[in-house]
This record gives sequence, structure tokens and C-alpha cells, in this order.
Amino acid sequence: MKLSTVTSADIRRALLLREEIALLDLRYEAVFATGHPLFAANMAVDRIVIEAAVRLPRKDAPVVLFDDGEGLVASGAERLAALGYSNVRALDGGLKAWRAAGYEVFEDVNSYSKAFGELVEARRHTPSFSADEVAKLIADKANIAILDVRRFDEYATMNIPGSVSVPGAELVLRAGQAAPDPDTTIIVNCAGRTRSIIGTQSLINAGVPNKVRALRNGTIGWTLAQHTLAHGADRRGAIGPFEGGPAKARDVAYRAGVRHIGANEMSALVAETSRTLYRFDVRDAEEYAAGHLPGFRHYPGGQLVQETDMAAPVRGARILLSDDKGVRADMTASWLAQMGWEVYVLEVGYAGTLEVGPPLGLPKPDPAHRYRRPYEGTGIAERAMQAYLDWEYGLVDQLRRDGTHGFYVI
Repeated sequence: MKLSTVTSADIRRALLLREEIALLDLRYEAVFATGHPLFAANMAVDRIVIEAAVRLPRKDAPVVLFDDGEGLVASGAERLAALGYSNVRALDGGLKAWRAAGYEVFEDVNSYSKAFGELVEARRHTPSFSADEVAKLIADKANIAILDVRRFDEYATMNIPGSVSVPGAELVLRAGQAAPDPDTTIIVNCAGRTRSIIGTQSLINAGVPNKVRALRNGTIGWTLAQHTLAHGADRRGAIGPFEGGPAKARDVAYRAGVRHIGANEMSALVAETSRTLYRFDVRDAEEYAAGHLPGFRHYPGGQLVQETDMAAPVRGARILLSDDKGVRADMTASWLAQMGWEVYVLEVGYAGTLEVGPPLGLPKPDPAHRYRRPYEGTGIAERAMQAYLDWEYGLVDQLRRDGTHGFYVI
């Protein structure tokens, strides 16, 4: 099939003007992680049939395909055309042309979410403790609460001893129960840096009365400092916001530029078929399975901020969030708005007709094709962990050189 092309400069222009564009890297994830444009999303060519309908909900959205000379673009275009996608083009010259134009190439996965987290820390000076400082507080039986903001399965695999699972978007909703004494110091951790920075800053932005600190470099930093991780924990933080938390979360969203809408406005967004609309329910999986609004896909808020490229590969699209308690949607939306998204929170309640059933799960890729993150699982070489941290430290400068991100920090 004859496929039209766009230049690297065309893509840069679209990103700067916040036009819709899905820039898809058709290589396997392990190769994608070696380098790609900031807002590229990975969709390996052999997963198009599995993923496209979920990740690319509008069939005429602008899609640009590229590889690095492997010859995957023609096959990818044919597969998308067979699924009804009608606005598919190729990046002229592929990744080699992007590099030749002098544009930045970012390593790893979820790169722009991680770069945004580093920018937040740089702009807000998000406070943190070192692993040794936290270990001493634990040994001294200090008045602390360690809240792990990763997915529960990550937490159960390995965690800081004594910590409790409170996934990212749940923090403001559960901090009052996890640390009811305002004199308790809350320590927020993830596996590396991003989720602990965003989680810590979420509580600070929402005005939690407690002192809050991130565990610097998460479980990676803990391991590199020669401290021992626990395994198999199952402690979950209960719901209980701190006083005024929900109202303060709404104020954070307002300051970030989030708009709250009702059923009529949602219908208008859905009816505007010239724009891509992602609809996400940001509650936990059990709540979603028990009953959710029709048309909303499950995506926990903390993970949505962490892996936005996976959830919403059409940069410039609109995002609509739902949450029966409001707090999680407000905090999630506040971060997405700062990442340059046009984001809305739905204020419709859950009293009407709901769909019941578990979240849609996409089959996992072949492990041989997957990038093994240096911050997950066990048995990762310390050299790889340190190299990962060193890469993250350089992301703010790389964002500055790239110049297309459009991020801001409230």
C-alpha cells in the first residue's frame, strides 16, 4: 500500500501546537527502550491487533509510524488499515532521520512521565530522606508511616519493612487513616523516583498536616545502601482522608486548570468525533469491577500518571476521569493537566445504570521482547540500578534541550 510520509519537523510542529498525534514506535519494547522521541508510544507491530482498539479509540486520529530501519512500517500500516484506521502515515527516514535532524532521543519506557517527575522535584524542591535516614528512623521506632505508592503486586514482591500499600492516587484519600496523628512523619516510596516524588508532592499540594518526605530513590536506593527489603507483605491502607482533604484536592485540580463537568458536557465531548477522548475510571480494580460507568476503562490514577504513554498514546487528546469519591480523579487530573493534557473530571454519580465486570486486561507481551525495568522484581544488578538513577538525574536537562514537552508545575 502507498503510504504518505511526514518529516521530523512536521511532528515537532504538531507537538508544539498541541495537535493530536500518535507517534508509534513499532519495534519491540526492549529495543524501544534504547531510544525514541519523547512522546513516542510503543506499539510493537505484532501487537497492533491486540492493542489498537483500546489505545487508539478514534479511527481517524493522526497516526505516524516509525522504526529504526527494520522495515516494520509497511506491515504496521497494513494492519492498522485492516482495522479501519484511515489517517496513517510514516515518519520519513524513521528514527535515523529524527536523530539526523538533531532532535532528542530518550531512553527507557514511560520516559516523559519520568521526566515530568524530575521536573516537579527540580521546580518544587520536593523533600526527601535518604535510605540510611529512613533505616535509622525505623530502628529508632520513630513516629513514621511509610506509604508505598506502587501497584499492590509490586509492593507484595518487595517492600520497605513496615510499609503499607497506598497506591499513588489513593494517598489523599487514605492518608488520614494511615497517619491520623499530624505529628507522624509520612514517608512515601516507590521503586525508583517518579511515583515517590509525585506522591510526596501530592500530599504537600493538598495540604496534609503531616511532615511528608519521599524515600530518595525508592527501593533501588534502599538496596544500593545495603538495606534489606521485605517480601510478601499484604498491608493495605484503609480509606480515611485527612480533614479537608477532598476539598483541598479539588482546589489543587482547579489550580492546575482541570475542568469539572456533568453528563451534558460529557455527551458533548463524546459527540465531538473529530477529537480523541480517553475515558478512565481511576479507582481500584475491585471498585471498578463492582460497578463502573459505561465507556470508562479502568486505569488506577497513580499508574495513569506514571505510564501515560501506555494509556493514552494520542498526544493532544482529551482525557475524562471518573471516581465516585472525587479525590482520586482530582489529584490524578491535576498532574495530567500539568503534563499538558486537556483533562476533565466527571461529576456524575454512580447511582444510575452501571456496567459490572473486571477491568479489561491486554495480554502481556512475550518476555523475550519486554524491557526489564531496573526498578522491578528482584535479582537486578546494582550497576544497572545505579545507571538507571543516573539517567533519571539527567532528564530535566534533556527536557530543556528537547523543548516540546509543554509541562508546567503549579
